[in-house]
Amino acid sequence: MITKPVLAFSFFISLLLIVCSSAATPPPPNTPSFGNATAFIRARCAATRYPGLCFSSLSPYATSVRRSPLLLALTASNVTIAPLRDLRYRFAALRSRSAPPSAATHDCADLLGDAADQAARALDELREMPDPLRGSTEESWRISNARTWMSAAMTDEGTCSDEFEHDAGGDVKGDVRRQLARVKRYTSNALALLSGLVDLG
Repeated sequence: MITKPVLAFSFFISLLLIVCSSAATPPPPNTPSFGNATAFIRARCAATRYPGLCFSSLSPYATSVRRSPLLLALTASNVTIAPLRDLRYRFAALRSRSAPPSAATHDCADLLGDAADQAARALDELREMPDPLRGSTEESWRISNARTWMSAAMTDEGTCSDEFEHDAGGDVKGDVRRQLARVKRYTSNALALLSGLVDLG
C-alpha cells in the first residue's frame, strides 16, 4: 500500500517536471521577438509605394503588430486617420479665416472629413476579422469593403489636391500642399497593406 508521504512526494516530482518542461518550451511562432517583428514590418513595407514612411510610421508598433499582416494593415489604417483629421481641421480654420473662402479651401475641408470617415470605416471592417485569417468568404468580403473605403479616401484626397493646386497661393499653399502630400502617402501605404491581405484571406 502506498503511503501518503510517498504520494505527496510523487505529486511534487510530477509538478516539478511539468514546470521545468514549460519553462524550456520555446515561444510559439506567432509571438516573435521585437527584432523579428521589426524585420517583418520592413519586409511588408517594401511592397508599398512609400516604404520609408511606412516603416517609420509603423515600426513603433512592432510589439503589438508582432508578425500579423492583419494587425499591420489595421495599424496602418489607424495611423492614417489622425493626420487626415488634423489636416481637415486646418482647412476648416483656413475656411473660417478667409473672406470669402476659396472654393478649394471650402471643398477640401469637406473632402478630407469624408476621407477620414472612410478610413475609419476601413478600420472598422478589419476589427471584425479573426487573426490569423482563416480564408472565409466573410473575410474576403470585409477585406474588399476595407479596400473600397480606403480607395474612396484616396479619391477624396486626390480631388482636394487637384483643386488646391489651382486655387491657392503663397506660403500657406506650399505648407498645406506638403501636409496633403504626406497624408496621401499614409493612405497609399495603408491601401497597399490592405491589398496584401487578399492572398491571405
